Amino acid sequence: MGTRIPVSISGNLVADPELSFGESGVAHAKLRVAVNQRLQNPDGSWRDGEPLFHNVSAFRALAENVANSLKKGDPVVVGGEMEFRHYDKDGVQHEAHRIVADNVGPDLRYGTVAFQRTPKTSAEVFAGPTGPSQRNLGPGEDWGAAPQGGLSSVPVGAARASNGLQM
Repeated sequence: MGTRIPVSISGNLVADPELSFGESGVAHAKLRVAVNQRLQNPDGSWRDGEPLFHNVSAFRALAENVANSLKKGDPVVVGGEMEFRHYDKDGVQHEAHRIVADNVGPDLRYGTVAFQRTPKTSAEVFAGPTGPSQRNLGPGEDWGAAPQGGLSSVPVGAARASNGLQM
């Protein structure tokens, strides 16, 4: 069992979200978010510090909405839980971490959006942050990679213009 810590970050997407679906049909979006710390120089001017890169996973409706709404370079805010996992690969201990998102949205300090509510299906029920986010990390597996086993990638760009948040 891994350690989970509540976390909130604000940064920019390094690439378009990658949407895939597991064998059970659960949507999984992978995001990579760069966070820059602002540092003040002795003369009072400001500069960017070294960026920190975070792997973020979103599941179910959140995953689909993120993939349809956000693109590379967009400023985002992410709230969720940081997961730390330890695994053994070829006799060497490794550590991996990712943020399992409870919410993701555009950072409105840098622009505006027009919100469009996603229609709910009759079978849609809130399932909470369970399922794929609580799977065990396999040997050599990286949280930046999609869960293994029957995933298929889905092109995201075409749906972005018609659904979700527009930037």
